[in-house]
Amino acid sequence: MALAVPALPFTFVTHGIAVLGLILVLVWTIHFRGGLAWDSENKNLIFNIHPVLMLVGFIILGGEAIISYKSLPYTKETKKLIHLVVHGVALVLGIIGIYTAFKFHNESGIANLYSLHSWLGIGIIVLYAIQWIYGFLVFFYPGGTRSLRGESLPWHVVFGITVFLLAVGNAVVGLLEKLTFLENSGLAKYGSEAFLVNFTGIVAVLFGVFVILSVLSESGAPVEYTAI
Repeated sequence: MALAVPALPFTFVTHGIAVLGLILVLVWTIHFRGGLAWDSENKNLIFNIHPVLMLVGFIILGGEAIISYKSLPYTKETKKLIHLVVHGVALVLGIIGIYTAFKFHNESGIANLYSLHSWLGIGIIVLYAIQWIYGFLVFFYPGGTRSLRGESLPWHVVFGITVFLLAVGNAVVGLLEKLTFLENSGLAKYGSEAFLVNFTGIVAVLFGVFVILSVLSESGAPVEYTAI
């Protein structure tokens, strides 16, 4: 079922929100939190990589991959390849982002996998990987039969949207968790950094909303999945 409105305006708004999300998370991690580093005596700089990669790499790129069929003026086969590759990049960046959280914990003497955010994060990245592998095998190479593709497509779409929304929700949980830790350590609850983190969470939610609106709205031509 598609909304009786064109997808293009929604995709433009989605792109704009994505840029805003990128700016906010970079301002937070670089200006307020001191920057990014793979190795540092200041272990917080290692952690800062985590929200950047999870928001920008995993959620924003993942969302852009989802709406690529509605937002790009290319042929079906080209858009399918872009959809596959961008999702693959998002998956890799998500895995690296999760690794940086483990790296930060291990080098800081903090226990791993004790929070709901971490449990959900592991589950979501596993589901995302399963979705990508199945999509690659059925819709790209070697490609399933026409019958299998037809039966798989609705589930592929629903499962992909579900995983994406779970990722958005868990990102908000992660921002809340980190902000709570910072406020318990003395960060002003009504300070500029706290407001920025809250607004980043709102932007993530809005991005998810407009991705879904883009998916549900009408495109110029129906999408057909075939094996290349």
